[in-house]
Amino acid sequence: MTRYFLGVDIGGTKSHALIADEHGRAVGFAEAGPGNHEVVGYDGLSRVLQRITEDALSRAGISRKAIAGAGFGVAGYDWPSELPPTLEAIATLGLNCPIEVVNDTVIGLMAGAEAGWGIALVSGTSNNCWGWDEHRRIGRVVGGGMLFGEHAGAAELVVQAIIAIAKAWTQRGPATALTQAFVEYFEVEDAARLLEGIQLERLHPGPGLAPLVFQVAEAGDEVARGLIRWAGEELADLAKGVIRQLNFQNRAFDVVLVGSMFNGGPLLTEPMKRRILEEAPAARFVRLTVPPVVGAVLLGMEQGGLPIARLRIPLIETFLK
Repeated sequence: MTRYFLGVDIGGTKSHALIADEHGRAVGFAEAGPGNHEVVGYDGLSRVLQRITEDALSRAGISRKAIAGAGFGVAGYDWPSELPPTLEAIATLGLNCPIEVVNDTVIGLMAGAEAGWGIALVSGTSNNCWGWDEHRRIGRVVGGGMLFGEHAGAAELVVQAIIAIAKAWTQRGPATALTQAFVEYFEVEDAARLLEGIQLERLHPGPGLAPLVFQVAEAGDEVARGLIRWAGEELADLAKGVIRQLNFQNRAFDVVLVGSMFNGGPLLTEPMKRRILEEAPAARFVRLTVPPVVGAVLLGMEQGGLPIARLRIPLIETFLK
């Protein structure tokens, strides 16, 4: 009888479930909205888990009794105190198999790192960085964003762009083409109306504006280019902290790059890589090209005793077909 394995990636904006068989063949995939308990609560987490698991099982054509192991990467699971309510939400799925729960950054690492260990550096809506060594000793940042000085996701980049526009308008900083780009985006008269709208909460710039900052930078604006460089160096700073925690300075390991910000290319990644290589010269950089839920399935396979190093590539190949 064929055994099947479930992987779940719970995110702050979207959530995925993937089922694969014991040969590494992806057989069922489902998607839903946010499941992070910080966004939707633990009841919301339970609802999203049930929805995507049922959809994935249906598409795979199997029952939950066929699941022999499950891995869960959960955004918002940052501290031991959050594990019990997270497990309670997972228990509503009625699985009868071994499971493992990790922060969602870790499944990106498992999906992208050839050896299954190293560091995952996330830059999407916000940012995060976790890593573990071959013995599963963990290094991490807080995962709390700007409050803890952890910058350089799309949200933080857009905040910095608004600060640059405000400084230009008040003549505390240089003029920047970001001003006109934001004025045109929000269809207002000028910088004053832009800043007024933001301050009075009539305009709501969010992380979706990050590509506009990259566009202005690519067109040659020095202020925007400086912000992208800042973002790259801030991401490097996150990784360097985890490198030190894990004593990776003199080791060869993968740094898996996860998230849409890395689509910005060399303006972001070159200063980031340069700073990381100063700390760990043998670090290798891997751009994750599949959804992190692939790593969650590998985590589930591991709970079932399968050799995940051998199954990683077949799983990726069948998922991409």
